[in-house]
Amino acid sequence: MSDIIYTKVDEAPELASASFLPIIQKFAAAAGVSVGTKDISLAGRILATFPEHLDEAQRQSDDLAELGRLVKTADANVIKLPNISASVPQLVAAIKELQSQGFALPDYPEAPETDAEKEVRAKYDGIKGSAVNPVLREGNSDRRAAKAVKSFAQNNPHRMGDWVADSKTHVSAMSGGDFFSNEVSATLDKDTTAKIVLTTDAGETVLKDGIAYPAGTVVDATFMSAAALQDFLASEIEKTKAEGTLFSLHMKATMMKVSDPIIFGHAVKAFLAPVFEKHGDAMRDLGVNPNSGLGDLLARVKDDAAIMADIEACMASRPPMYMVDSDKGITNLHVSSDVIIDASMPALIRAGGKGWGPDGKESDTNCVIPDNSYAPVYDETIKFFKENGKLNPATAGTVQNVGLMAQKAEEYGSHPTTFEIGQAGTVKMILEDGTVLHEHKVEAGDIWRSASARKAPIEDWVNLAIDRQKAEGCRAIFWLDENRAHDAELIAYVKPILEAKGVADKFEIMAPREATRASFETITKGENTIAITGNVLRDYLTDLFPILELATSAKMLSIVKLMNGGGLFETGAGGSAPKHVQQLQEENHLRWDSLGEFCALGESLTFLADSKGNEKARVLGQAVDAATQGILDNGHSPSRKVGEPDNRNSHYWFARYWAEALAGQSSDAELAAHFAPIAEALAANEDAILAELAAVQGQAADLGGYFHTDAAKTAAVMRPSETLNKIIG
Repeated sequence: MSDIIYTKVDEAPELASASFLPIIQKFAAAAGVSVGTKDISLAGRILATFPEHLDEAQRQSDDLAELGRLVKTADANVIKLPNISASVPQLVAAIKELQSQGFALPDYPEAPETDAEKEVRAKYDGIKGSAVNPVLREGNSDRRAAKAVKSFAQNNPHRMGDWVADSKTHVSAMSGGDFFSNEVSATLDKDTTAKIVLTTDAGETVLKDGIAYPAGTVVDATFMSAAALQDFLASEIEKTKAEGTLFSLHMKATMMKVSDPIIFGHAVKAFLAPVFEKHGDAMRDLGVNPNSGLGDLLARVKDDAAIMADIEACMASRPPMYMVDSDKGITNLHVSSDVIIDASMPALIRAGGKGWGPDGKESDTNCVIPDNSYAPVYDETIKFFKENGKLNPATAGTVQNVGLMAQKAEEYGSHPTTFEIGQAGTVKMILEDGTVLHEHKVEAGDIWRSASARKAPIEDWVNLAIDRQKAEGCRAIFWLDENRAHDAELIAYVKPILEAKGVADKFEIMAPREATRASFETITKGENTIAITGNVLRDYLTDLFPILELATSAKMLSIVKLMNGGGLFETGAGGSAPKHVQQLQEENHLRWDSLGEFCALGESLTFLADSKGNEKARVLGQAVDAATQGILDNGHSPSRKVGEPDNRNSHYWFARYWAEALAGQSSDAELAAHFAPIAEALAANEDAILAELAAVQGQAADLGGYFHTDAAKTAAVMRPSETLNKIIG
């Protein structure tokens, strides 16, 4: 196993890797550090799942499983880039591309009937959604803006949209019948197994059996009423029209890969309710599944003039919709993975509460977030800015995050125990001794789920929070609601640990709404705070605050201190940026900013020095910090516009600053001597390198694929400077 594992992923970060990874490997080798790769991309995971369908030369090892074993050891040192958490449309598109490249993969069975189809569907369902993160995150999350990044943002504040007190933008959430209102929770006092059963008039159906829980596990159960959801969506559509705002739905259909696509489908059906009422049978015969989105629906019914006419009439009678791409007519409801709440809501808030409408203009928006568990965070944020005006990035403090996420904690671990109920009855979670731990009366179509958080990760999370607060010396808040069932169980863990460590006076416990208000008040004064949260809020807040503070979440330092001693270094929370790839393909310009990779690399090298005693790696890591500072100070981050410096330019400058820092340091004479000629060559050939990088822009770029690119073609696109390539090798 290599000293450092650099993950192969998807879309923009993977394209950037084609340019940046050779630089990393060249520099690391001088310190005796090997940097290898493991493929956790969507295409790679698909190929690894179906070896029996492939030729021997096409088969791929299961790198995700291998990394899953590695992160449970003290030897783990993994730099993890953002990967696609695939929705069904993305998964199907990836399968079709691979099939077109000669991989004899089975189709994705939309409605499996035979045992063979059900087996294929089960394998594919194991790939979609958040299949990677729960495997790799064997530790809790420490996310914060690196000091250099925060300082740069304050000295070079980004543009913020203006908020006005009478803005019509607001958040709408269910007042009952949702996951929040129906949640029950309990902490287990001994090791046990459990089963989940549905009891109806027809008998008992086992939904899931053999679920193992160690002692101390917090186990939740809840459900969302389909009837309540339908009533809520119908009401919000009408309210939006009356208000004259845009209708927008904000979900997490990637990470919550079972429940949220179903909720998304309800919204599609609600928006086109008259069409489904009139043409439901015909649409079903055409294979329409509202969970797949409006885009898939339109593709299936486009040749039926009657349905298309009624869709156009229905859309004309509805409120205008928040758009993903108004120029291309791609709406909020086209694809469930197009509008992800943790990115879409901060972007809208940063823009002063404005969303893009179908007319290509910005408008106030009804932000529909059905479940009330975390909707109050966004609701309170909007209220705060209406009252106080926009945040000033030049003077704002920062919100760091310590997140509970190890061992599939909380909602993100609920995929195997989430069910769309087929008929009315009672769902029970029954322990091995016959105890009914939880039960709910449900109706057909309701979405029932159970989630859990284990004792060891919870205790590790609290201790990590104590360490971070001690290091920062700032305000620290546990975002926990004593009136929510799950949070009350966590509070029962948190308080005794804080008291035993003698630090209870250094922490506050607040419900998410109150914690949101307190955090904005704190950073508005230029002070810092730490948000100590569960898994979903970790995801949401490490986009919300960085996007407001820094303009992007991709620049976050994201460290996972693995529970068995290893390190996982995530490269920010910026997603995999499909629009960036589209721009590269059309214009050969990649605007992806690798600052997250720079920060993760420095932390990884320092961790290697601490864990393995490689002092040359420490020198490399210190020089990475200097190079990162150089990128920021000299304005060498990528531009968004074709013809201007892009991601590849930033990699040249990073390599140059890195080499210069190594050549100029006095801690290791051997490294200084090694890098002096490299630094000299990079500086002497600046004009030639930049000219070669600029020459390729403005024309289409052929990657040989989208989900599964051709390595040689991608390298040619991402390493177009022969002069730079000769220096790097």
